Amino acid sequence: MEKEILTTIGIVFMLASYGVYLYSIFKGDTRPHPFSWFVWGLLTAIIFFAQLSGDAGIGSLITALSAIISFFIAMLGYLKRGDITISSSDKWIFALSLLAIPLWYFTETALWSVILITLIDGAGFYPTYRKSWHNPDQESSLSYVLGGLKHLFTILALENLSIITALFPFSLVLTNFGLITLIFIKKRGLKSV
Repeated sequence: MEKEILTTIGIVFMLASYGVYLYSIFKGDTRPHPFSWFVWGLLTAIIFFAQLSGDAGIGSLITALSAIISFFIAMLGYLKRGDITISSSDKWIFALSLLAIPLWYFTETALWSVILITLIDGAGFYPTYRKSWHNPDQESSLSYVLGGLKHLFTILALENLSIITALFPFSLVLTNFGLITLIFIKKRGLKSV
């Protein structure tokens, strides 16, 4: 019952995070980088299947829902609101993310795919970090705080803690709070000028 409660708390943080982010998009305050969100959706979907193979249990539900919503935000970013500049580094990140699938197939373990995906996902944050460095007001800090908390509860809700099940959400705790820190520093620096 404890894991179900932790999963529910994680889902509440997830819905709050994405709700704030979507509201900010429709209000016109946030412009998501569609390529980052597409890559995050793809990688999160692969991680969901890796978590299933690692017996993550009900905690993997948060990961599955995150993948679906990430694809939706990517679509919104591309079609309506966001920065659609796709650099060559963005294309490399996408190509590398697709390598996780054959890597898993040929090694017959999700471990190396999870490690590769975690590294790629960190790199997938680069376009959003880059955009936020130049335009810190185009991202919702509250959404990333809630997202970081969501990933923390994902870890707590996992029925089997291992590198396969926990590395990815742990890295997302770090990258979400890293982005919040960058935005805070940039906004503070702009106010002092």
